[in-house]
Amino acid sequence: QVQLVESGGGLVQAGGSLRLSCAASGRTFGTYVMGWFRQAPGKGRAFVAAITWSGGNIYYADSAKGRFTISRDNAKNTVYLQMNSLKPEATAVYYCGATRTLVRLPTPLGYDYWGQGTQVTVSS
Repeated sequence: QVQLVESGGGLVQAGGSLRLSCAASGRTFGTYVMGWFRQAPGKGRAFVAAITWSGGNIYYADSAKGRFTISRDNAKNTVYLQMNSLKPEATAVYYCGATRTLVRLPTPLGYDYWGQGTQVTVSS
């Protein structure tokens, strides 16, 4: 089992940047594929990005390509999401998730563990 804690959210103006972090407990972080999702008010949880066990493969939603970067540091049990050129439509609660497989990677059902989320608000 793994526990996840997100941080780094906040209020930023459009065009600004934020770096989210997700710290995991335990000694098995490197055995999990990690993903970032976001949930805007009144909407479902949407895929943003995912990174495989050693970072060899990375996947992005179309909305994230070119502006967001996912990375991980297995020595620190942490996955990051660098978000640049933020737009107001990026306003949401951002969650990190952990899974041991690549099955259903872009969907919330593909993840076994979730953090509590961190709020990102982008003002226009």
